Amino acid sequence: MGWREGAGELDARMLERPLFSDAVGKLGAWLAEDGAPYADGTGAHAVRYIPGSWAGIRPWPSGLAEQVGRKPTLLSRAQVLAVARPGVATASWTETLVASYVWGQGDNGYGAYRLGEILGPGQVEAVLAQTIALLATDGAVAGYRRLSGAIAGLGPAFFTKFLYFAGGAVVDAPGPRPLILDQRIARVLRAYTTRLGEGIGLEEPAKLAAWLWSDGGWTPHRYDVYLRWAHGATDQLAGSTHWPLAPDLLELALFSGAWNPYKSSLGPSVSDTPSPSRSAALSGLCPGASGIPPWTRTGPCGTAPS
Repeated sequence: MGWREGAGELDARMLERPLFSDAVGKLGAWLAEDGAPYADGTGAHAVRYIPGSWAGIRPWPSGLAEQVGRKPTLLSRAQVLAVARPGVATASWTETLVASYVWGQGDNGYGAYRLGEILGPGQVEAVLAQTIALLATDGAVAGYRRLSGAIAGLGPAFFTKFLYFAGGAVVDAPGPRPLILDQRIARVLRAYTTRLGEGIGLEEPAKLAAWLWSDGGWTPHRYDVYLRWAHGATDQLAGSTHWPLAPDLLELALFSGAWNPYKSSLGPSVSDTPSPSRSAALSGLCPGASGIPPWTRTGPCGTAPS
């Protein structure tokens, strides 16, 4: 079986069986403990940021703190969504991009500089408006496709945050709803698909999983697979536990480390000691050159597969 055939098989199995039984247990335990504040919605999930670090960023959403001072301030998902809602009527989405970017960067020291570069000369507002118009009519993947490579410096780890919040405001958009996909989520999926590939006997499953779920540069097709998987996994959780029908809660749980696919036993005859392929999945390493198709060697983790 070639790499592309293996990728198709792995995707199909992933969508057939979104979660292993140990994942259902781990995620259910997380919801009862650390995730309990989010059982009725993820809006309370907040990050800290330093308002004064963002001085000079324009436009600045009125729902965020004034851009002065060094005191850490909380910014919640609910606050960012509140910034996004007026965009439905005004078709102006730059403030939503700013709020989602601040939320995504938190209190690190370089976010404002990067955002300033993103908001520099260019058609940012026009691209954002086109993106949400597509999301509203054709769904999240169409919006993802429009944003891919469209704004210099804005990669999928951050523009999916924009899609998530803007999509939350566009209530009549066709499903599946947009979700955040970043490096941490991709690495969980990499470990999960490595384990899945081992279980069905695929050759070099860790390398294949690292090709599919690299650290960035995911294609629209890969984002579509992620959305379908997350929504299917949410349905599975809701049918097995008290998990609400909220795929963004699963995204938050995976980001928070609620389930590591290789800290659970694969079965009574399998040790938790990682095999070489498990170690590769856990390490987050990109595929090596040996045995990897040439089209995977052009980016930081290879060109993302279609």
